[in-house]
Amino acid sequence: MKTNKFLLSAGVLALTLASCTDLDVDVKSQYTGLVSSPEAVKANMANLFFQSRANFGRRYMEAMCLSSDEYTSLSYTGNWLDGYAYAHPSYHTSKPEDATVDWMGEYGKANVLATEIINSDYAEADKCAARAMRAYHTFIIMENFGDAPIADNEYKEANGLDLFDRTPRPEVAKWIEKELLEVYDKLPEATTGDNYGKPSKYMALALLAKLYINWPVYTSAKVADYNAASAQNEKLADCIKVCDQIINSNKFDLGPVAYRFKFNHNNTELVEKGQIKDFIYAIPYDTYEAQGMQWGRSHSYKDIKNMKPSYFGEKLGNSGGAYMTLTPECVSRFNLPGDERNWMIAGLLDKDGNDANGQVYVYDPETLLPTDQKALDKTGAPLILTKTITIPAGNDVASNDVGDNLDGWRQGYRSMKWFICNRDYSNGRNQSNDVPVFRFADILLTKAEALVRSGQGGAATLFNKIRAYVNAPTISGEPTLDDIYMERGREFFDELWRRNDMIRFGHYEDEWFPHYKSNPNASFDPNMRVFPVSKNDLDVNPTWTQNPGY
Repeated sequence: MKTNKFLLSAGVLALTLASCTDLDVDVKSQYTGLVSSPEAVKANMANLFFQSRANFGRRYMEAMCLSSDEYTSLSYTGNWLDGYAYAHPSYHTSKPEDATVDWMGEYGKANVLATEIINSDYAEADKCAARAMRAYHTFIIMENFGDAPIADNEYKEANGLDLFDRTPRPEVAKWIEKELLEVYDKLPEATTGDNYGKPSKYMALALLAKLYINWPVYTSAKVADYNAASAQNEKLADCIKVCDQIINSNKFDLGPVAYRFKFNHNNTELVEKGQIKDFIYAIPYDTYEAQGMQWGRSHSYKDIKNMKPSYFGEKLGNSGGAYMTLTPECVSRFNLPGDERNWMIAGLLDKDGNDANGQVYVYDPETLLPTDQKALDKTGAPLILTKTITIPAGNDVASNDVGDNLDGWRQGYRSMKWFICNRDYSNGRNQSNDVPVFRFADILLTKAEALVRSGQGGAATLFNKIRAYVNAPTISGEPTLDDIYMERGREFFDELWRRNDMIRFGHYEDEWFPHYKSNPNASFDPNMRVFPVSKNDLDVNPTWTQNPGY
């Protein structure tokens, strides 16, 4: 008799589903109780699609940003120290007790529900959507923690995989590929309207493209064994093929709106109006009805509440947390003349594109561009940020303590990408900015990368589409892998893919603030390419072992 025995993380154990209270029962009997009334189906599918919304809006974001070279954590004389939970990923020394890595269970919860739906009497379309979401959630776990639990025991039994332990990462990658190939053509083609924020044919294909371009990373026998300089990718042709399926659908485009508007708090409406055609799959947010997106809390200037107006063009009703700021290395990437993306960095340029030398200008909330009005701090002095981050003598270097004062608060340039309005921010700092997971621009650069890696031409055309769209200089010859890596750092800045790119291109053990070899708090152990399994997950999964190096 087949049984549905697989161990669940702490978050999953907390899940209370009427049809799933015994994890050691016959598969058939376990799932026959899933309620299939129209109301229940709608509610269960919504829970599946948006289970991870709150996590994606904060903890997942923190782990992705702080472990990359885009952001560093800051503390302010004890404020935002939080047991070094933010400093640890900046130094690649995350601990199993850190809140910034304790979110695998949220994806596990969703996978339990997905498996219930797959084994229920729901419509076939719902089951295919559940399989796509389960594959996506498992991808997130595999990407960030290496070996991952697969909520598909029939597959594990058929392939001789342990039912109780996490499945080895190479096998997880193969399972994700199998699932997506089996369901992508059975999913809706629509990515907007009622299917916005839900799995579609093109969401599954975009996920396959991510899987294929990172194939050598995921199928390496050990995390630390992956070597970007010598890795061979057997899936490059498959990657190009799925990218072409998306490109040739003619459903997506880089515009028609300018780059900066894609990330604004009204981007839901712009998608509905057909003014944003770049989003293949996004997570929708609303300050009242779909809460959880709180990036402005961590990204903004600490005393932003007392600015009149704030640099977002209006007075804000809440303060900033400001425990994440841009590294100088990240800011230095925004160096292309005329590139609209340069204005995503507060303190970098004035309204005419000249070097602002740290002076922050008030942005127009309609045009999302800087005006000639200088932003002022609470004393009435011009707010001038410092590109270089300095820890005062005597302060705690391990927590990047810059001091809880005006000089400390202005350390590091700030992101303007996820524009804030007071209507949203006053409501518990919950923003309405939808966050794209897969964009058409990513497909263009992924195909370009696959072409270069496979020794084929044609990458320049794809690369230059991105450059031309943002008014940056185009290139005359084929791009190198370094060109593509740098371009990805500009195009997908602050979109949670930088860590993924750094590992694939072999730059995760590079140096950037504060991840310098001269800093004794920093680790350069390649095992840190994945996070530690949280203590909560290990406590309820006695057969699991901690990732190497932790």
